[in-house]
Parts: sequence; C-alpha cells; structure tokens
Amino acid sequence: MTAPPSTLIIACGALAREITQVIAAHGWSHMAVTCLPAHLHNRPQKIPEAVRGKIRAAKGRYDHLLVLYGDCGTGGLLDAVLEEEGVERIPGPHCYEFFTGATNFAALAEEEPGTFYLTDFLVRHFDRLIIEGLGLDRYPQLLPDYFGHYRKLVHLAQVEDPALDTAAKRAALRLGLTHERRFTGLGGLAAFLRPDPAEEIDDGRTDRRLLA
Repeated sequence: MTAPPSTLIIACGALAREITQVIAAHGWSHMAVTCLPAHLHNRPQKIPEAVRGKIRAAKGRYDHLLVLYGDCGTGGLLDAVLEEEGVERIPGPHCYEFFTGATNFAALAEEEPGTFYLTDFLVRHFDRLIIEGLGLDRYPQLLPDYFGHYRKLVHLAQVEDPALDTAAKRAALRLGLTHERRFTGLGGLAAFLRPDPAEEIDDGRTDRRLLA
C-alpha cells in the first residue's frame, strides 16, 4: 500500500503544470501540491495571508511544507509570514529568476533594462492576463502608457514547444517589442524540491524527459 504524501508544496497556480512535470519526472510520490490562483499577482497584497491560510490548513497533516512563490510584489510581507509560520520558500523575487538562475537573470536585466518577460504560462494566457488584464482589449490607446519604455520581450521557455514560440512572437508583435527566446528548463524547480540535497538534478536543458 502506497504511503500518503508527506510533503505539501504550496504554490502559485502559474507554476502548477511545471511542478507536476518535475514531480512526475522524478517519481517523488511523497509530494502533494496545492495552488493559489495565479490572478493573485494582480493583487500581491493578498498573497501573504492567502499562503498563510494554506499553511495553517495543512499543518498537522504533512511532515513538511514548502512554498513555491517568489516575493511576487509583496514587498517582503510574504517572507515575514513564512518566518512566522516556519516554512521555507524557493529563493528569488519572482519566477523569472528561479527559472533562469539569479546570475543569468541579473545579466539579462543588465543587458536590456527595458525587457518584458513571459514564462510559458504567461504566453499561454497572454490575452487573458496581459491584454484583458490591463484593459488593452477595451482601451488599446493605453498600450504606449504600459509598454512605451520597454524595448524587448523575452520568452523564458520551460519546454520545447513550437506553438508557444509562435505565440510568444505574436505577443511581442502585438506589444510592439522585439522578440527573444531563452530556454530555461525546469531545473530550478527540481533543485529546490529534491528531497535529498546530494541527488544530482538535471537542469532541464538536456534531459527532455522533464519536458514530456
């Protein structure tokens, strides 16, 4: 009889697909996942207490809790909650950094400060989260106000998917930005989740099994 999961991953809904892929690829049957809605990023002040609610609902039911959120615009409030609750989160201010790695992201940001980033999730939901979320479907004249200071759109790709590549290029064109694709893989998530720190984790760039 299979033992019930002993570790709960509390995550942003924007990472649900990638987390599930990593867990399945490594056979980590001791892990369960619960997600908060991705649209909370539009109201980051609500993230800390929403995460706290998930933590308190899970305490006593799991041996370990891990949080897969960056600071995500909470201004340190999420970290304050996690310190109070005694729960660890993945390092980094946002998913762009923990997909690319801190050093690589810093180099990207320095190369072109006027860069707008999209993960695979944001590419998939570009119209709903960016165009409709910012009201550009109703007020297209606001486009220069939102994106006038950007020069480039960088698609941080977690998987090899030509359809996503095409959609990212279309998104860049719609925003009037140049397009660049950087493959990140899923290694950043796997390295944080691995139960044994000594376990070697592929960074996702060569092991395509992570991307199936």
